Amino acid sequence: MSSSNPVGHHALGVSRSFGLALRTVLTVLGLAIVIQSLVVVQARPQDLVTGFHGMVDFIQRATPPDFSQFPAMIWPALETVDIALFGTVTGIVMAVPLSILAAANVTPSRWLYYTSRGIIGLARAVPDLVWALLFVTAVGLGPFPGGLALAVHSVGMLGRLFAETIENMDMAPIDAPSLTGATRLQVFTHGVVPSVLPALTGIGLYRLDENIRSSLVLGFVGAGGLGFQLLTAMNLFEYRQVSLLLMIIFVIVLLAERLSAICRERLA
Repeated sequence: MSSSNPVGHHALGVSRSFGLALRTVLTVLGLAIVIQSLVVVQARPQDLVTGFHGMVDFIQRATPPDFSQFPAMIWPALETVDIALFGTVTGIVMAVPLSILAAANVTPSRWLYYTSRGIIGLARAVPDLVWALLFVTAVGLGPFPGGLALAVHSVGMLGRLFAETIENMDMAPIDAPSLTGATRLQVFTHGVVPSVLPALTGIGLYRLDENIRSSLVLGFVGAGGLGFQLLTAMNLFEYRQVSLLLMIIFVIVLLAERLSAICRERLA
């Protein structure tokens, strides 16, 4: 003979009602956030229709690309890649020691932990474009301030990711050398490095990919590379040169993504 539990059924009904009400409130809140964003950015989809002829006119002016300018664009293209490479390598060199100090499971002291976390947070919070403006005023126009800007910003991004990777690693290879009386340096070189090196290398390759894109934008503030050439061509209404630069940028980004993917596959 079965027996009913009115109290249990009532509690279950209240729980379901509460869950339904909560989902409704969250849905309405999400819609309100989306609507306010449309209002703040002054989204007007109809302007795309009325202004479509302007985009068509731009494309017509930009075709065919001015391939006669290609030899002159080889050096700026090399600058763009080297700015990203310099910024990534320099950022990794600075981020590795900071990330070790910022990892709670291996840092030697809490004071160093909070200090390194603060440095990483500051480097990440300031956009790379602002860093580029700052370094342009310090060292002048050219690729060097762009490389410095990417290096400092990479410290913030890589330092955080490196620190989280170190914190989430398996501690067994670290504890074993410690129990045998190994020094802190030996523990680091024989325990920490082999455990996290593949992951850190993959993260570094991702950052190089991102820095190649960022180096293009930094050229808009005088940091050299194809970005500076693109801004100059647009200001001079050289649309055929603009289309050539966009093609070169596309090829560079595509090659960088493919090479990065190949390297990560080999590491895996």
